Amino acid sequence: MNLLRPRTPPPQPSPACGGGSRAQRRGRGWPGDLVAALAGLGFALTLYVFHPGVMTYDALYVYKAIAEGQVGDWQSPVMTALWAVVDPIAPGAGSMFLLTATLYWLGFGLVGITLARRAPWLGVVAVLLAFTPPAFMFLGVIWRDMLFASVWLCAAALAFAAVEARSVLRITAQVVALALVALGVMLRPNALIAAPLLATYALWPSRFAWKRAALAYVSAGLILFGVMHVAYYDVLGAVRQHPLHSLFVFDLGGVTHFSKENQFPTTWSPDEQQRLVTDCYDPYLWDAYWTGRPCSFVMNRLENERHIFGTPVLSAAWRKALLSHPGAYLRHRAAFMGTFLFRSNFTIWTQDIGDMKMLALPNNRGFVALVAVSDVLKPTPLFRVVLWLLLCGAICVFVWRRRETPAGTFALAVAGSAVVYVLTYALVGVAADFRYAYWAVPAALTSGAAVIAAWFPQRARHVIPEAEQSSAVRNP
Repeated sequence: MNLLRPRTPPPQPSPACGGGSRAQRRGRGWPGDLVAALAGLGFALTLYVFHPGVMTYDALYVYKAIAEGQVGDWQSPVMTALWAVVDPIAPGAGSMFLLTATLYWLGFGLVGITLARRAPWLGVVAVLLAFTPPAFMFLGVIWRDMLFASVWLCAAALAFAAVEARSVLRITAQVVALALVALGVMLRPNALIAAPLLATYALWPSRFAWKRAALAYVSAGLILFGVMHVAYYDVLGAVRQHPLHSLFVFDLGGVTHFSKENQFPTTWSPDEQQRLVTDCYDPYLWDAYWTGRPCSFVMNRLENERHIFGTPVLSAAWRKALLSHPGAYLRHRAAFMGTFLFRSNFTIWTQDIGDMKMLALPNNRGFVALVAVSDVLKPTPLFRVVLWLLLCGAICVFVWRRRETPAGTFALAVAGSAVVYVLTYALVGVAADFRYAYWAVPAALTSGAAVIAAWFPQRARHVIPEAEQSSAVRNP
C-alpha cells in the first residue's frame, strides 16, 4: 500500500525562517554582512571627510542656547535639547555631526539589508546610492535639515526592516519609528503636513491602503501637532519668537511688489515706498527685508520702531493682503517656488563662521576635495530641487500597482512624504536654499531601490509547483 502513495519530497525548512544547512545559512547571511560592511565604510569615509563637522550660523544659534539655558522657537528647541544630551560625546559640532551621520548610514544600511533578502545585488546598490553627491555632501554640515532627513530615513528604514519580524521586535520597531517621525516634526514643523504618511506607514508597513491612510491622516496630523506643542512650550518652555511672522513679512513684501501698493501695516517715506515696489523684493529669500540692504529698514520699522512684528496687527495685514490681492500673492508664491525648484541655489556651507575668508576645515584634505567636487557639480541638475521632486513623484506613480507589497509600501510612503514636504514650501517657504528640500534626496534614493524590489520576481523557496505534485500523484 505504501507504494501507491504519491512520492512527494519531505518538507524542508525554509532558509527565510532560519532553517537549512550551515552552508545555506552562510550563503543567506553574506549579503547582509556585505551591506553592513559597506555602510560602515561609508560612515568611516564621512568621518574622514567632515570631522569634526561644519558649524553654521543657524547651528551656532541652537548650540549657544544650551549654555544660556533658555530656548526659543525660531530654531527648533528640541534640537537644542537633543544636542545637549549628545554633546558630551564630542563637544561642539562633532556631537551633532556624529548623530546625523550615524542615523544616515543606519537608515541606508537597514534598507540595504532588507532589500538584500530579495536580491543581494539590490542591497549593495541601495547602500552605494548613499554616496550620491547631493546626499553625501551635506552630511557634515550642521543644519537641522540634515538631522531631520536622517531621522525620517531611519524611521522608515526601521519599519521596513521589521515588517516580517516576530511580533515583539516588529512592534518595538514600529514604536521607535513613530517616535522618530514625531521627532522629525519637532525639528522641522512644516513637515507636519507630510508626517502622517510616514506615521501611517509605521503603523501598517506591509501594505498601503489609501482609504485607511486618508482616514488616519487628519488624526495623525492633530496628534503630531499636539506632541510638538507640548514639547516646545510645556516641556522645554520655549520663548515665542514668532517665526511664522517671517512668512508674513515675506508675503507682504511680495504682494506689495506685484500689486504696486503698500500692504504693510505702517507708512513709508516716498523713497522707501519706491524701493518696496521695485528694488526690495527678492524671490530667493525674505532676508531682503531683515538683514539685506538697502531694505533692512522694513524689519527695523516693524520690529524696533512700531513693535508690530509678533503681534496680531501683522497677521491681520497678511490676511487682508491675500484677500485683497490674490493674484499678486499667487505671482509672488510662484516666483518663489520657481526659484526654489529650478534655480542653482545655495548648497553646502564651506566657510569658517569665525573668519568668513577661511575654509571651514582647511586642514582636512577630504573636505577640501569635496568642496572642489561640489563646485563642479553645483551647476548640474543634480543640485536642482525639481529633479528630486520629479523622481519622488515618478516613484509614487510607478509603484502604485505594487502598493500592497512591503517594498512598494515603503517606496510609496517615503517618496510620497518627500513630495508633500517639498510642496509645502509653495505656501510656507521663505528661503530657497537646496538644503530645505534635502529630505527628497535620500527619499528618492532609498525608495527608488525599493521600487526595483517591488517589481523584482521573488525566487521560489523549496516550493513544489502544482504540476509536479499532480504528476507525482498520477505516476507513483
